[in-house]
Amino acid sequence: MVQELLTAGAAAASGCLMYAMAAARVIKQYERGVVFRLGRLSGQVRGPGFTMIVPGIDRLRKVNMQIVTLPVPAQDGITRDNVTVRVDAVIYFKVVDAANAVVQVEDYRFAVSQMAQTSLRSIIGKSDLDDLLSNREKLNQGLELMIDSPAIGWGVQIDRVEIKDVSLPETMKRSMARQAEADRERRARVINADAELQASKKLAEAAKEMSAQPAALQLRLLQTVVAVAAEKNSTLVLPFPVELLRFLERAQQQSAPEAQVSEAQYVAGPRAAVEPDAAGGHEPGAGEHGP
Repeated sequence: MVQELLTAGAAAASGCLMYAMAAARVIKQYERGVVFRLGRLSGQVRGPGFTMIVPGIDRLRKVNMQIVTLPVPAQDGITRDNVTVRVDAVIYFKVVDAANAVVQVEDYRFAVSQMAQTSLRSIIGKSDLDDLLSNREKLNQGLELMIDSPAIGWGVQIDRVEIKDVSLPETMKRSMARQAEADRERRARVINADAELQASKKLAEAAKEMSAQPAALQLRLLQTVVAVAAEKNSTLVLPFPVELLRFLERAQQQSAPEAQVSEAQYVAGPRAAVEPDAAGGHEPGAGEHGP
């Protein structure tokens, strides 16, 4: 009798141990457990740690709550300004509601991936090429909003969306390079023209100041000669200054009246000598005493 009781107790203990082993589950810290009892969602989502289920009746499904990095395959599209581009992106998302992630969608990873590809093609068609190249932050926000709207019902939250690369055809790259070169050349010409305008204004002011003192131009010329003469390997061609010609011309004009006055005095002198002789009755060439 005692042996039978011991055997029954051992069998019951073995059955309880096997039941405990079949019912015991361990959920990791970054996971949540969703229990289905006879196909229906049972109770709350199980947290991390040790938990028990009914073997054969309950089915536990674990959902990863970590942030998932999902690359979006490169998508070919035509921008709003009719440029063919190839754009790829990356999505960072995580599950915030494990029950909805299991119940509302068959495979939330695949659903997010397909939604991201569709949204990326839509963004390409609505944007200009300049926006894709220089205004990516705004496009990232728009793409995140487009993906996050349906993902909320799936228990998924989109943390961040980034456009990684925009590939352009080679012909478009060459065209953009020529455009950038032309723009830089235009800016260089504008800067040079502005510099010429400022220099001309300064030269006009300098000419106005030098016109009051002609000697200032000669001093400036001598300074230029000294600066050029400092180079041993240069040939100095000294131009004849126009101001010197004007100085000589003025000097000649001043000396001309003096020469005329001197000539008049020279001519008037012999005439004055002859007139007294004629008045005294003396002929030219005669001495003091007659023959």
